[in-house]
Amino acid sequence: MSKFLNATSLDHVNMKVKNLEESIQFYHKLFGFEIKKEQPEQKSKIIGNNSIKLCLYEEPEMSPEGGIAHFGFNIENFDEITKKCKLLGVEILYGGPIKFEKSRSIYVRDPNGYEVELSEFRGGGL
Repeated sequence: MSKFLNATSLDHVNMKVKNLEESIQFYHKLFGFEIKKEQPEQKSKIIGNNSIKLCLYEEPEMSPEGGIAHFGFNIENFDEITKKCKLLGVEILYGGPIKFEKSRSIYVRDPNGYEVELSEFRGGGL
C-alpha cells in the first residue's frame, strides 16, 4: 500500500452562490461550462465540463469572506483570456498576468466574489 493517495487534479468544488442563474451564466460564458445535473430540492445545480465540476448552491445571503482564498483552473488557450474577459466585461485583477515559477496566471472574480485563478501551466509548471 502506498504511503499517500495520488491526487492528480481538482475534481470539483461545492460553492454557495448568491444567484444561481447569474453564476451559471458567468461560468458558461467564460468557460463553456454546461449544466450536468439539476437538484431543485436543494436549490442547486452541478455545472462543468469533462474535467471540472462546480456544485452551486443558491444562498442569497452568502459571503465569500473567510472561506476559499481562490481556486484555479488551468487554461489551455491562455493567450485568449484577456480578450475574452474584455468581451464579457470581466475585470482582470492585479493589473494583469502574474508570473509564478514557469507559468503566468490571471485572476478574475465571479459574481459572488470568489476569486478564480486562470493559469497557463498546472502548478506553475513545477
